[in-house]
Amino acid sequence: MAKIRVLSDILASQVAAGEVVERPASVVKELVENSIDAGAGEIRVDVDRGGSALIRVSDDGCGMSREDALLSLERHATSKLRNAGDLAAIRTLGFRGEAVPSIASVSRFRMVTREAEAVAGTEIVVEGGQLRDVREAGCAPGTVIEAKALFFNMPARRKFMRAESTEAAHVEHQVRLHALGAPGIRFRLRRDDREVFDLAPVARAVDRVRQLLGTELSKELIGLPLTHGHGIAVEGFVLPATHARRGRHHQIVILNGRPVEDAVIARALAEGFRGALADGMYPAAWLWIHLEPSLVDVNVHPAKREVRFHRPIDVRETILAAVLAGLKPPAPPPLRRIELDRGAAAGDGKMPQQDVGHRPPLEQDDSALPPSPEPTVARPWQSRVQRELPLVPATAAATSHELAAARTGPEPEAPANASHASAPVFRVLGLLHHRLVVMESDDGLVVFDPKAARERIYYEKLLKQRSGLLETQSLLVPVLLELDPRDLDLVLRERMALAEAGIEVEAFGGNTLQVRCLPACLPVDDPRPFLGALMDELLHEAAPGMRFAFERLARLLARRAAALVSPKLTEVEPLLADLFACELPYCTPSGRPTLSEFAMSELERRFGAGRA
Repeated sequence: MAKIRVLSDILASQVAAGEVVERPASVVKELVENSIDAGAGEIRVDVDRGGSALIRVSDDGCGMSREDALLSLERHATSKLRNAGDLAAIRTLGFRGEAVPSIASVSRFRMVTREAEAVAGTEIVVEGGQLRDVREAGCAPGTVIEAKALFFNMPARRKFMRAESTEAAHVEHQVRLHALGAPGIRFRLRRDDREVFDLAPVARAVDRVRQLLGTELSKELIGLPLTHGHGIAVEGFVLPATHARRGRHHQIVILNGRPVEDAVIARALAEGFRGALADGMYPAAWLWIHLEPSLVDVNVHPAKREVRFHRPIDVRETILAAVLAGLKPPAPPPLRRIELDRGAAAGDGKMPQQDVGHRPPLEQDDSALPPSPEPTVARPWQSRVQRELPLVPATAAATSHELAAARTGPEPEAPANASHASAPVFRVLGLLHHRLVVMESDDGLVVFDPKAARERIYYEKLLKQRSGLLETQSLLVPVLLELDPRDLDLVLRERMALAEAGIEVEAFGGNTLQVRCLPACLPVDDPRPFLGALMDELLHEAAPGMRFAFERLARLLARRAAALVSPKLTEVEPLLADLFACELPYCTPSGRPTLSEFAMSELERRFGAGRA
């Protein structure tokens, strides 16, 4: 008996659906792309229960005849390609002819379509890949496709779907991407009979960005000039480096109308911001790239999310040039030049011009001025002598062995009966680069990090208050944060974990998150940038299985709050007292040292003092 068999058409379609249809958002993507290719002026997307119960995409495009509607359910049936040469010059979003039959094979499928000049339309019903009914129907010009009970005949795939709110967030993100790619089309999204947004068609891409971004952030958009190079045209917008995020969720790239992801483009954006971004941070950007279809291969990914450029270096250079031109500071205005009457001094009767920035000093009577001090020769090694500061009183004596207890590794577990460390005797010498405090101990030199100390203090305060009721401070004005739909869904699902850490959040409408309270033990004067950075790190820093664990939340809150405080010498004494009241005063929750000592024996060895 032969071991190799040809798959049935239904099974082959279900196998293809595994590549094309990953989740409800994949169905929306394929159907919306077909609607755009059909010349639609308005596209409406309806989803129920995150798309698992119903996905409906309606458009007013060209529609199909009865014959074309039936052919669209056949695998690899498409109106976009005629020969092999067309594959190298694709100008449409869809071209394989796999989406519709794949969707119909894993759902209860219904299509109603009519051409503008036709008297009646066509209705087709398919269930799990089996054609059930074909009949005439009255409908408006265009096409309506419904996919109900997605993966009803593939329980193994259905159980891997996420929560309804998560799937709905992915659908919304997908529709937003296509709305940016086709700003001239009206997009409407409804979720469980509730309208999420209704985006009117606009003439300019910047207006679409403003529709989706909101009023406040739109004011900070930096336009990138239209840049041509090597047959490539690039334009778009970026936000200042202060809005950079750890993930690439805020990098939207539209290539010939198609939303794509590409490492070459991401690297070019990061290089354009070089020197302004910390490691692991990515700028927020919206790019529209236009190039000849023959210069890019869009058929390298099953879902067409990734592309391959034939000349990636040219793409990188053009994007980099656009970003650098957009971020280039404006040229200062030319200096005004004034005419000074030099009369007899000039000797020639002319009026010489003098730059305002180099105006000569006014003439003064030297006799009225105090005598000038003797000139001094500046030596590069000379420095100002800092006044001697008072000793910091200590509660108990300590030896250098206590400072040696600091570790740079992960924080050790504190024993249940651990006692607080005693405060050593320190003499404050000064502040180094407005960052570190230099002190003298009984056995040498101590460098103290006030920010690290505050991080340890805040962290232990949060841990101690967790056993009881964590004290919170209501914000005078609640902070509103615009989040990605997927991020907003995740935060709202974890609102109880955030409330345990003293952060009260709730939905405000659309993709806006409202933050009403913060822990009372954290001194945060301006909560908006603090919360923005906190949410970004909380959502996009890799922490599988423990993203919203209380200990992680406490560490992030402590570090972010400590980073906002500027060190002051007047605060060293109470800060040291609070630090040595902690269980583990010598390191931060992440293991960084709060103090480092350089013993006299080590200093003498380094400087060779014993050989003198």
